[in-house]
Amino acid sequence: MDLMLLRTFVAVHRAGSLTRAATHLGLSQPAVTAQIRSLERQLGKPLFVRGARGVTPTTLGDELAHKAAPHLDALLSITGAGRDEQGPPSSLHLAGPPEFVSERVLPALAPLVAEGYALRTWLGRDEEALAGLAAGHHDLAVTATRPHGRTFSATPLWDEEQLLVAAEPWAGFPVDEVPVVEVHESLPFVRRYWAEVYDTKPTAPGAIVVPDLRAALRCAIAGAGLAVLPRYLCAQALAQGEVVAMERHPEPPLRTYFLSVRAGTLGQPHLARAHEQLLTAATEW
Repeated sequence: MDLMLLRTFVAVHRAGSLTRAATHLGLSQPAVTAQIRSLERQLGKPLFVRGARGVTPTTLGDELAHKAAPHLDALLSITGAGRDEQGPPSSLHLAGPPEFVSERVLPALAPLVAEGYALRTWLGRDEEALAGLAAGHHDLAVTATRPHGRTFSATPLWDEEQLLVAAEPWAGFPVDEVPVVEVHESLPFVRRYWAEVYDTKPTAPGAIVVPDLRAALRCAIAGAGLAVLPRYLCAQALAQGEVVAMERHPEPPLRTYFLSVRAGTLGQPHLARAHEQLLTAATEW
């Protein structure tokens, strides 16, 4: 199979558009279309479904991207193919949790725009972020889960302190009697906190479930109940007295974030630059 056809296929898969992929590759759209059709003829099945707003990969297209993209990236990083050292960096596709990416990661990467970077962000759960990274949808993924296997290269990025907070009127109540504000019905933050601090399970159900820690903080401030939140997110509310720490521990529970890339891709200068930028910024968080 022609390596250039695979390179074009991966570019289209990541861009979701023949036009955007053509711009990235420095080719005309008809040339990109012809290469995709050639690859589809070789495989005997369609790789994309064409639509008014771009292309959507078929099941075969997703499977091929998942298998081929990491190896293709590694080959291109070794040979230097596909890079214009004098031109601007490629778009950088980042995935991670909405709160941490919004409050920490994007502000750290924003200065790279002056160097010609174009940042594209996907926000969601760890499992989906890592699946998208493996499939070549993303270049970098920030997760609270350390990925396993040879597909990824992961570096610890930052440890965030977890605090149990609530509005002041709840301060005198036993924590098991306070309603819980959480991001999921399974109470992942509260359950982890209870396990590490009390070596037991929480007994109160979720009074409010909202899939964003920033919204959970606002609910806690409003007096809805307690929430387990990262210190960086609730530090200002604590300083202003909008919430109080329900428990104080000399060593609060930690949640570690990992910065992951596909194995072999850090040979790409623009990706290595962003990776270094984040690791350096994290030392000041």
